[in-house]
Amino acid sequence: MSVVSVLCVNMVTANMLLSVFFVSGVLADCPEDSDLFITAPKKMEALSGSCLQIPCNFRPRTKKEFKSSREIFGVWFKSDSRFEQDRSNVIFNSSGTKNIYPMSITGNLREKNCTTLFSSLITNYTNTYYFRIESRLFEATAICDPLQITVEDSPRRPTIQISGDLKEKESVTITCSAFTPCPHSPPKLTWNLQQDSHNKTEENTDGTFTTKIQETITLSDQHDGYNISCSATYPVNEGQDVKTAEETKTLSVSYAPKDTSVSIRASAGSWVNLTCSSRAKPPVSSFTWFRNSKDGPMVVSKGHFYSFNLTDGGDYYCVATNDLGSQTSSRVPLNSSDDPEFGLSVYVTVKILGVIMLCSTIVIFEWWFRSRCCNKPVKDTDEADYVNIMMEIQAS
Repeated sequence: MSVVSVLCVNMVTANMLLSVFFVSGVLADCPEDSDLFITAPKKMEALSGSCLQIPCNFRPRTKKEFKSSREIFGVWFKSDSRFEQDRSNVIFNSSGTKNIYPMSITGNLREKNCTTLFSSLITNYTNTYYFRIESRLFEATAICDPLQITVEDSPRRPTIQISGDLKEKESVTITCSAFTPCPHSPPKLTWNLQQDSHNKTEENTDGTFTTKIQETITLSDQHDGYNISCSATYPVNEGQDVKTAEETKTLSVSYAPKDTSVSIRASAGSWVNLTCSSRAKPPVSSFTWFRNSKDGPMVVSKGHFYSFNLTDGGDYYCVATNDLGSQTSSRVPLNSSDDPEFGLSVYVTVKILGVIMLCSTIVIFEWWFRSRCCNKPVKDTDEADYVNIMMEIQAS
């Protein structure tokens, strides 16, 4: 058999297997002649001790069979879509004939609204659920639209989202959102931003709800590394208890160079080493050195360090640059001298003189203080000796 023939046989076999799998799996659960369909989330998550609102709308396959003027009942059952074979799975019937689970249909069935409130959930309620309509001359199950409900003991952590560029001077909106399975008892959101933020519970496009708080801030370099913490507190057990979940997000803010400065270190002979330092995000991409001369500022070097001879005296400064901007350091006056070991600059000399004056002031104050506290006891002793001598003379 040729290679082409083998490939054709394999393809036919694969298609047959896929067809069998599709028919036995998908179509077995969702036959083409299904008479009822619902629009609802495929999966929903609930919190034990709270409630779950299930957004739901239904539509019959044909309008002729369903009459909204007739009495209509909604039925929920679990586990198995084969309603007729096992009716023990029925957990709720709006007719009141069988209500095992704490459920109520809050939607208007005559308007094809099957929205349901599932109350006081426990983890054992985790299951797959099916909806059914029962009316005179029309009974059908939405077997193509199962709803998977998961009940958790702990709430899901809220989410923190930031809209806008994380750069200094930019205004960004920070939003903390928490899933709200029970809009009748929404969570309370708090965070370490301004506490005047108001909680808002909003309906999503699929009929579920989300509770949010928002704050707009203008970023600076001080926000880089700042941790935003948001907590969602859910009332449970009819408000007698609460359950809390928390989320933290660290801001990463880009900013132009800050705190640019020059440090000085003397080298052998009359050589001087200068270092330019700055903090920036992204890091500084270039350092440029300038010297103020009679002809104006002149570029003398590039790089983090710069070494030169004091014979080239003048005012030196550096400029640090990254993608967001640049910053210039203060000017450092460095002058030449006949003595190659001469101190580097006028401002350094002023600082040394200032230290000497401060030390001298401390010494003088200490001498004055000691003279004040020590002379007084001596005077009192002299006066006591004089009185004793006079008393001895009178006695003799």
